[in-house]
Amino acid sequence: MTPTARSAGLLAVGALLLTSGCAALSDDSGSSASGSDSGKVQVAAAFYPLEFVAERVAGDLAEVTPLTKPGVEPHDLELSINQTAALQSADLILTEHGFQPAVDDAVEQDVKGEVVDVEKVVELRKAEEGHEEGHEEGHEGEEEHDHGESDPHFWHDPLLMAQYAESVRDALVEADPDNAETYEANAKSLTEDLTKVDEEFKAGLAQCKIKDVVVSHDAFGYLDKYGLEFESIAGLTPDAEPNPAQLAEIGEHAKEHGVTTIFSERLVSTALADTLADDLGLKTAVLDPIEGLSADTEGEDYLSLMRQNLDALKAANGCQ
Repeated sequence: MTPTARSAGLLAVGALLLTSGCAALSDDSGSSASGSDSGKVQVAAAFYPLEFVAERVAGDLAEVTPLTKPGVEPHDLELSINQTAALQSADLILTEHGFQPAVDDAVEQDVKGEVVDVEKVVELRKAEEGHEEGHEEGHEGEEEHDHGESDPHFWHDPLLMAQYAESVRDALVEADPDNAETYEANAKSLTEDLTKVDEEFKAGLAQCKIKDVVVSHDAFGYLDKYGLEFESIAGLTPDAEPNPAQLAEIGEHAKEHGVTTIFSERLVSTALADTLADDLGLKTAVLDPIEGLSADTEGEDYLSLMRQNLDALKAANGCQ
């Protein structure tokens, strides 16, 4: 069954459940999927960075349903009946078109809520020409994820996160005008926190002995604003593996630029990064793409994970 057909089927089942009087479906964690009886704004957030923004801007005035649970690689998300119902009943849907095909399919099926799509409110950078195409072609037998010409990983630029937060604030104010001042104050507080992280990255990476970074997949391009250059083992999605010739080229690049560390990540296999590091006699470390939380990071949030990434980059690249 194709993803589109699967999503359409789930939507049909979700609609039947909703019309039969099931006002609040429980998800796998036991929490309410719609929560419509609470009187709070219902928000469905497609994956973790969008969930973080929603929770900070809405505070306790909304119920935020995350569609991607901790430990799930967001690109691989397939919606359950309860998640489909949550999308249908949400007042506000936070998503990024092209990042999660299952969510895109569901949103196209006549949801009633306001959709705040990253692609429409944030200026995304273009994917590096040739880079994504080469890696995708090197991974045979896997369905490609089509990100188009844009790099979707905007949240690695804290100022773009602040830009998205403004759109979320505006949508919340429209849905719940009586609490406009609270949403505005929360968004302002979040923007201050995000600006501080941006300043920490600028200062922390201003003087690095090594400018090149080898990462597991091409999720960190927005960090090049701080003066580093990122070479990825995989493409824009973690399952887009390079062929042997590309892997050898990455190894030569690492040697030529004095790279000390090959970065792997959480939620996906570390095998490629570990193998490359072993072949080159280099260290390994974790650089979190912050696409979703894991069992190891459930107690963290976007801000703390960004700071962990900063510390890891400073250590690997000799930054003072």
